[in-house]
Amino acid sequence: MHQKDVLGRIENQFISGLPFVAYRKPNASTIHAMLQKNDDVHIVVDFTESGFVFSPFDSELETIIFPEKLCETIQSELDEKTEKSTNLSPNPVTQISQDNDDLRYQHIELIQKGIDTISNSDLKKIVVSRIETVPISEDNPIRLFKSLLEAYPTAFVYIWYHPKVGLWLGASPETLLHIEGLRFKTMALAGTQLYQNSMEVEWDSKNIEEQHLVTQYIEHKLMPHVSQISAVPAQTIKAGQLLHLQSKISGILKSEHLKEVIFSLHPTPAVCGLPEHEAKQFILSNENYDREFYTGFLGELNLTSLKTRNSNRRNVENNAYGTVKKSSHLFVNLRCMQIKNQKALVYVGGGITKDSKPQNEWEETVNKSYTMKSVIS
Repeated sequence: MHQKDVLGRIENQFISGLPFVAYRKPNASTIHAMLQKNDDVHIVVDFTESGFVFSPFDSELETIIFPEKLCETIQSELDEKTEKSTNLSPNPVTQISQDNDDLRYQHIELIQKGIDTISNSDLKKIVVSRIETVPISEDNPIRLFKSLLEAYPTAFVYIWYHPKVGLWLGASPETLLHIEGLRFKTMALAGTQLYQNSMEVEWDSKNIEEQHLVTQYIEHKLMPHVSQISAVPAQTIKAGQLLHLQSKISGILKSEHLKEVIFSLHPTPAVCGLPEHEAKQFILSNENYDREFYTGFLGELNLTSLKTRNSNRRNVENNAYGTVKKSSHLFVNLRCMQIKNQKALVYVGGGITKDSKPQNEWEETVNKSYTMKSVIS
């Protein structure tokens, strides 16, 4: 199916008030879409289900699923123009330097409260966030989705809609968990600075410590569920106009029971803090707004795929011995917005440690907000 046809199908689904999700994985050339055939809300029971899941930040709340068996699944290759697009280049700081003073004051006050709490407790990190409301003139969210596809080819780009839940779009740089059979991959992502035409950058002690804490935590949380695990040293990666520190973590799981593995990672230190329980309580008590699905997770759950022994299509004999495996590919819902009442609710945050400087942390959220603001007309 042609890209235009897929975008047309999801637009018709939206106009009809029926649930759907469309997405493109990082550095991929295929748009996938799942169109649910009714407007029922389906809830995950034990994560043995198959479909596309959408889960909130608060792990005590329910995870929504578009069940594979109740959806039409379509896909298409991206147009050549979209594949070759590059990230938007304007400097975020200069583009959005007129942020509301009250919003800035309130967030800096929250950051300082987080720093003070860390200094007087066993907390090592708290991720505090804010919501920014932006008037939106675009009445067709499919165009926003297309703009995100063009602007952020290395991110997980999605549009998710359910008439009884809401409309969300995002361009996430972070994998929560990728599983094929018993093999898994995840990442520790922390540290942020503005990209300024070079990947050769210095990282301060605050960002290095934050990334180290996240990596150690993920390894520790996964240990009961794996028979093998390894992590590579942190590298600088680019996500839009931002740079982050990333360590790739991989290994082999002991079993295919995913619920315990998923919730050993969610919410990650990159979106919550350390220790998790105390950081989460600080967030729920002090942010003064509902994150909803921001910093939750989303993606494919237990979809079946055929893996062949030989990628050479002419090797018919070996291909006949292909194996069917279940795969799950879940992403952290970062760099996202919710469309509501002709407004875009843009969600941004950052990790606070004892070494944080409130003004710098505020500017980090300003830079992050540009990921979504850049496609809002």
